[in-house]
Amino acid sequence: MSLQLRKGHSKPVRESYIRQRLMTASDPSLPRRAMLLGAAALGLSSCDRRRSDPVPTAPDPSAPGAPEVDMRVVTLLGDSITAGFGLPSRDALPVRLEEALSDLGTNVRVRSAGVSGDTSASGLARVDFSVQDDTDLCVVALGGNDLLQGIEPAAMRSNLAALLDRLANRKIPVLLAGMRAPPSYGRYAEEFDAVFVDLARSRRLDFYPFLLEGVALDSRLNQADGIHPNARGVEIIALGLAPVVIEALGRSAPP
Repeated sequence: MSLQLRKGHSKPVRESYIRQRLMTASDPSLPRRAMLLGAAALGLSSCDRRRSDPVPTAPDPSAPGAPEVDMRVVTLLGDSITAGFGLPSRDALPVRLEEALSDLGTNVRVRSAGVSGDTSASGLARVDFSVQDDTDLCVVALGGNDLLQGIEPAAMRSNLAALLDRLANRKIPVLLAGMRAPPSYGRYAEEFDAVFVDLARSRRLDFYPFLLEGVALDSRLNQADGIHPNARGVEIIALGLAPVVIEALGRSAPP
């Protein structure tokens, strides 16, 4: 897929920025671990079905005394990764992504719509009320709990397709964030991984192939449970995701 950089953010500058921030986010000797996600490293807490508290975002620009700013809204629709499971609110992905976008000169409000334990079916059931109408871009980051629960890839595909249809009907642009199954799952892994690739290609969606890129399976970047990203891990996720969000926002901007 050919991606257009938003004005003011050339690819060399973007890559230089990411390299610099990654060096400060973690030890420079940090190995690049396997991209494939182990079932125990998905960080999705299917056993914890409680609804997460809303993750604070930037101060409301409409508050009394605040300057009037027409901020665009990015909504993260997902599970415990986007809900900030096990972390202070300041270290949750919505907050860290908003900071990473700001560092790149893009001031938007990142809104959390993550619920721990959600599957693709759960996301479909609540997409109409979890993703508000003022959303300029919805990052769909679901599917990991489908893997943990052994849900058939065909069922996950059907759920995600229906969810994407609902967002398309509301004219809300989507950035699809994929998950990956461990290769030891054989044919299941192939079918699971293909769901995200096929949906992104067939619908011409902006696509981030693996939400946990550079973080999965690394104990130094995950919490004590070995499942959920810690603060450093979340920062790395945010740094990888931010440039793709900017590109997607650039394409979805009104003429």
